[in-house]
Amino acid sequence: MNRLSGTAVGAAGVLLLASLAACDSGTPHSFLSVPEVYYLRPYGDKSGLKDKMPFAVTAEDGNEPGVRRLTVEVAPDGRDVVRLKKYGPCEGDSAQLTCEVDGDYSNWADSARAQPHAVKGAKAGASAVVRFMYTTKDGRKLVARTRFVVGEPVVEAVAPEYSKDLLRPGSELASPLVVRNTGEVPVKGLGIAMTVNGTRFAQQYDNCRYPGLRKGHLAVCELPEVTIDPGETLVVRPAIRLRVPTAQMYPSYGRDVWALDMGPGQYHSFTKGGGPGDGPTLEAEPTADTEGTFVGGGGDTHLVVDTHADYQVSDVELRGAPGTRRTFRIEVRNNGPADPGTTADLVFEPPFELMVVKEPMEEYDDGVYRAYCDNNGFTYNCEVPDLKPGETRSFEFTAELGAPGEGTLSLLEKDPSSPWDVGRRDPDSSNDKATIRVVH
Repeated sequence: MNRLSGTAVGAAGVLLLASLAACDSGTPHSFLSVPEVYYLRPYGDKSGLKDKMPFAVTAEDGNEPGVRRLTVEVAPDGRDVVRLKKYGPCEGDSAQLTCEVDGDYSNWADSARAQPHAVKGAKAGASAVVRFMYTTKDGRKLVARTRFVVGEPVVEAVAPEYSKDLLRPGSELASPLVVRNTGEVPVKGLGIAMTVNGTRFAQQYDNCRYPGLRKGHLAVCELPEVTIDPGETLVVRPAIRLRVPTAQMYPSYGRDVWALDMGPGQYHSFTKGGGPGDGPTLEAEPTADTEGTFVGGGGDTHLVVDTHADYQVSDVELRGAPGTRRTFRIEVRNNGPADPGTTADLVFEPPFELMVVKEPMEEYDDGVYRAYCDNNGFTYNCEVPDLKPGETRSFEFTAELGAPGEGTLSLLEKDPSSPWDVGRRDPDSSNDKATIRVVH
């Protein structure tokens, strides 16, 4: 019986699962699971995928004490392809090992391991079947098999390029997906994950699923019929279409690609569930187009929308005799029409004799606070967080008043954080400055 692993998507990470369930309820349910297919680096070759899911063997036979056995054997016709290396309490040779294990076994966590490796001289594409037999405490035997293949399929995609061209709000962007196999063996089945942030898909595809928890922001697609030979390049059609947002200045999108029977990687997982799209079917066909930079996994990029954000800081007036304490708020508002991200700092220069006795705080650990704004003993510099159009951020201070006087409130544009950062493009700089005034 096959089942999907917790970190794999689609056909990736399929496990060959052997299980026994006793008729009487007093005997524990037992199982043994191994990958159905696993790719090995050729002998002595330490290159290959950096985020590869390690080979995994798990077995369970209750939590009662006692020795169980895991016997691992390379099929006779595959011993010139795969050899076994022992770790921990195992006995045998490179063709067969028997290890003493317990009732909750994992070769990731336990010292006893029979680790398969490619034999010296085994060519890419050669394969061998390895049998795993787990003997339970009461002598029952569970058997599962993995086919090991020498070499790896390595999927790369042309990374979506950043463009300095400003995109019209509400327009449509088409982004082609070109993939290639730089590995030693064919890719058999292509997995694709498309992610968007601040924008949305203009079209959905019927061989992709769209999980509800990230509805409109994630598409996970499987093309099991696609084969990509080593060195071959394919283009996925139709091109991915995105709707450019109207209220977001810096949306982004990206994609991950992988061989279905390898999975997206040890540290990649995608939300499960979700129904198919109502659009066309994604298909792949050979192409001679190799323009752009290929990257392992896929890559992502930022976009810049032809819009702006009008930020405004408001005047503050404090009334009272010297020595009076007043609590007040400095308010920064985004008048829109777009959200530019964290692109501005509030600079607060108090009137000369005003003494701040309480300032904004932030919780940076559970129950532990620190000052939110930087200050040099006189001027306060406060980062303005991400403000959506129409939102206001208030900075609350308490001060002891002095003689009448004026201070300044100003919004300072941050230095660009990246090539695509063009700031707020604020069309009205006059409301970027305000006055804080003490009067009697």
